[in-house]
Amino acid sequence: MGGIKLGRIPDRTPVRITISVPPELGQTLNDYSDFYAQSYGVAEPLSELIPAMLQSFVDGDHAFRRARRTSS
Repeated sequence: MGGIKLGRIPDRTPVRITISVPPELGQTLNDYSDFYAQSYGVAEPLSELIPAMLQSFVDGDHAFRRARRTSS
């Protein structure tokens, strides 16, 4: 398939990670979920919000991105 412009789509199989959080953080996440629903008019489960929150956090960490580029 030599001339195709679109590159191969990367693996999109989810990776399951199970964590426990302190009660205060659990409540904060529930509060954030409520705030999200109020802001956008759509309730999303925490199982959908948390990966997006983590991705946003990692993407916003400039020092981490710089270090990751350097080590690649």
